[in-house]
Amino acid sequence: MDAPVPQSKIQQPRLGFVGYARFFWRQLTSMRTALFLLLLLAVAAIPGSLVPQVSSDPNGVVAYHRNYPDTAAVLDFFQVFTTYTSVWFSAIYLLLFISLIGCVLPRTKHHFDALRARPPKTPARLSRLEGFTTRTTEADAATAVDGARRLLRSQRYRTELYGDSVSAERGYLRETGNLVFHSALVGVLLAVGLGGGFGYTGQRVVVEGYAFSNSLASYDSFNPGRFFADTALEPFTIALDSFVPVYEQSNKDAIGQAIDYTANVTTTMRGEASQSARVKVNEPLSLGGTNVYLLGNGYAPVLTVRDADEAVIWSQPTACLPFDSNLGSTCVIKIPDGLEQQIGMLGFLYPTTNALSTGALVSVYPDLIAPTLTLEVYEGDLGLDNGQGTNAYALNTDSLEQIAGRTSEADTIRLTPGDRAELPNGLGSVELASIPRFVSLDVHHDPSQGPVLLFAILVIAGLVTSLFVPRRRMWVAASTDKTGTTTIEYAALARGDDPNLEAAVAEFADKHSQQLSVRVDS
Repeated sequence: MDAPVPQSKIQQPRLGFVGYARFFWRQLTSMRTALFLLLLLAVAAIPGSLVPQVSSDPNGVVAYHRNYPDTAAVLDFFQVFTTYTSVWFSAIYLLLFISLIGCVLPRTKHHFDALRARPPKTPARLSRLEGFTTRTTEADAATAVDGARRLLRSQRYRTELYGDSVSAERGYLRETGNLVFHSALVGVLLAVGLGGGFGYTGQRVVVEGYAFSNSLASYDSFNPGRFFADTALEPFTIALDSFVPVYEQSNKDAIGQAIDYTANVTTTMRGEASQSARVKVNEPLSLGGTNVYLLGNGYAPVLTVRDADEAVIWSQPTACLPFDSNLGSTCVIKIPDGLEQQIGMLGFLYPTTNALSTGALVSVYPDLIAPTLTLEVYEGDLGLDNGQGTNAYALNTDSLEQIAGRTSEADTIRLTPGDRAELPNGLGSVELASIPRFVSLDVHHDPSQGPVLLFAILVIAGLVTSLFVPRRRMWVAASTDKTGTTTIEYAALARGDDPNLEAAVAEFADKHSQQLSVRVDS
């Protein structure tokens, strides 16, 4: 007996570049991958809601860098402060976009082919299908099949005759809704991407009695899209007439807590009359396709600085940044010209002042009931002459000497509205004229809002349709025996879960049998 020939090891075919490319494309365009990327995109968006973003809260980003420098350096490396434009978020976004397109296009072609195709032939053994049931009638087979065909058509089935049987199907709207759902998701992604490219976001602090115009030079910070052009700026102005806060008064455990904010403004569009409007926290103002949101508020004391000859060299409001819930705030005033020395003043504003046992001042209520402004004065080089930008809300004292304050011979200057105090070393005087309110406005222009709304509606409509429209095929076959009795077989098949399928077949069989009985009797 001959020895068995040893079998060689099975050799797998080499895929090559094209083979691997086809493999990865099939993996990317599978529905499982699309769902995973959609979930991953939602998870990747979480850091953008936990950490301040450069696009919406640049001051918050600056404060985060100042308070947590080590953590901020790590977050900067991973582009967390610019989450929605980061490389990793954009990669997920683009992969999801490609995956959805790769899923939708083949399915769309298959769906159109199915719409044009005839219903499939009647299976030889209907008893193997779901909902199988039989009925008998005295009508002949042709009459029974013709009646079944008319009844199926009345129930919006497409029908096709195959001998003594009829094949019917309906529910193509289910797949249509599925395709609309996925196509609308692609539309949302595309609209958001293009809208972000052509839109812009800007922030501006406006003091009561002042206004700002929608121009690049007027913004405190501005973040344009990749395809932004100056022509996208709608020509309008917003003047802040008054800011009205409402604070809790009745609940002793929450006195002073903010209940509502209202900014009363006057808006003017180019070529149109001025109109009064209001901006609230959850009620943005819409101007020519641009939305204006109320982000924050505070106090902006108006200081007037005079030199030794009583000439006014500086007079304007200065926005103070709150550091507690009672709007205790800090502000920085920098005066580079007009006096013998450059001076900087670090102010602490207390809207409702109370003195602790240690002598320190605190604010016990956020409204202006007993306001006090204290100023620590520094002189020296403010660092404004080197051509580099500086933070308007911070005072670098490295090159400055304190001439009024805790570490100097002169006491901290203390002012109430209307007070005037002399500056040390005969530099001049400073007067607190008034303490108006300011608001921080976020101006957001997004041309994709309309298309995104439309696609969102299509997403919901497509999803509801795909969930609640059943896809069914139904067959009715008739055969007459030697005694003249016709046996009718009914069966159906569903694509996906359809718990009502058997009940639907039984109901159809009863209705069809009843119609045949009426016809035979007549």
